[in-house]
Order: sequence, then structure tokens, then C-alpha cells
Amino acid sequence: MSAAEIAAAAARLVQAEKTRVQCGLLSIAHPEMTMDDAYAVQAAYVAARHAEGRRTIGWKIGLTSKAMQYALNIATPDSGVLLDDMAFEDGATIPADRFIQPRIEAELAFVLKATLQGPGVTVTDVLNATDYIIPALEILDTRILRVDPASGRTRTIVDTISDNAANAGIVTGGRAMRPDSFDPRWAGAIVMRNAEVEETGLGAGVLNQPARGVAWLANRLGQYGQRIEAGQIVLSGSFIRPVEARHGDTILADYGPLGTVGCFFA
Repeated sequence: MSAAEIAAAAARLVQAEKTRVQCGLLSIAHPEMTMDDAYAVQAAYVAARHAEGRRTIGWKIGLTSKAMQYALNIATPDSGVLLDDMAFEDGATIPADRFIQPRIEAELAFVLKATLQGPGVTVTDVLNATDYIIPALEILDTRILRVDPASGRTRTIVDTISDNAANAGIVTGGRAMRPDSFDPRWAGAIVMRNAEVEETGLGAGVLNQPARGVAWLANRLGQYGQRIEAGQIVLSGSFIRPVEARHGDTILADYGPLGTVGCFFA
């Protein structure tokens, strides 16, 4: 994609977010689009949000489970950027006009006390650089259509990456834990919508070790001269399938010893 095409695509994403009217699939408009093109669109979208006064507070990692990778016919995760206006406190009421088609995923969030920069970052490096791990809900949203109404074609990996990896919000709560005080692989959650269990899962569903996703991110960013900064938060990837969040829904995730985290969608 040309620089002008990348800028135009990012502008469409910003407009879709503001108007809550989704734009068409970039994979149809640009059939030769690559993953590098998609990350360039994402970067342009983030730059536009920065120009509006927003700031980066961290990163999200997606497509870490085999089920989601099989669904999109890819073999690698993807990543997006967390901005300050995406953060919600435990128990928050999500305004009715905030998102387009919100969905919820349960994750472990890593808060770093030291910088991580690839190449060569390992799981041990991630655990040593982590201040604490806290339960989190990621709010997904789709500024790009999930399905093209004319052709029936669905989103591809380039659409998802361009769309900031479908990232739109993060809710943190529960009990913060030091990384050496528990095994993230066995940290699980029961996710309920309106007091009915919708999904359950274990941290091991994320690349067999949630910290491995953070290492993957640090190494990918290192290829572009970027890094995960100390103090930033990293959503390590979901270990459940997305749960639709409708108006009037209360979402609560019970992480057992790590406590609970939830929100209400007005």
C-alpha cells in the first residue's frame, strides 16, 4: 500500500470509531495488502489518536489460541496498542454509545517494572521484568465490518491488525499477584453474563504460558526498533472465546484466588 492509501485507511478507522458506523473490509479494497501494510495502518491510526491527545499505556496480544489461529488460517499472534481512554475500572458502567459491537475476552494483564526489547526476549526475561499480573477483561470492538454484506467475505488477519487488533478497552480488577507467587498457566476464569456461565478457560490456552505472548510481542517490536516500556500494561491474550456484550449486560469474570473483575454495559 502507498503512504496515501495507508493514511486514508487509518482515517476511515478513526471516523468509524467516532460515528460508530463500520467501514468496509480493507482486505477487499486492497486485495494485495500484507501484514506489514496492516501494521502500518494500525500505526497511522494510533498516531491520529495521539494527535487528538491520547497516550499509549500498553499493548494487547491477540490470536494466541489455536482455535482462533485455525479460524483465521494463520500461525502467529497479532498485537495492538492500548490507549489511555480505553482503560476502565473494575465495576465500571460502559456508556451505551461508546462501542459498536463490543465483545469480552478474559485475560491476564502483565504490568512491567523494566523495559523489554527484542530480539532474544524469553519467558524468564518477561517474568523477571514483570511487577505484577492482574486479572483483566478486554473489550473488543470492530471498526471494520466482520462480514462484507455484498460478497459474504469475512475479516482476514490484515483487517484485524489494521483495526488495532480489534482492541477497544480494558477493565482491570481482582488481586494483583507477583509473577513468582503463582503459575499463570493454571490461572483460570469463569466468565458470566448476567449470572449465567458463558465461558471458562485456563491461562495455558495462551501459547501454553501467557508470558510467552509477552515475549513474542517484545521480539516482534524489536524488529521495528520498538520496545515495551517499564510501567506499561500488556494484555497477554485471551483464554476464552469472545462473549457478546449487549446493552444491559453485566459481565463478571471469577478468577478464583485472583479475585473477580466485571463491568456493566448500559
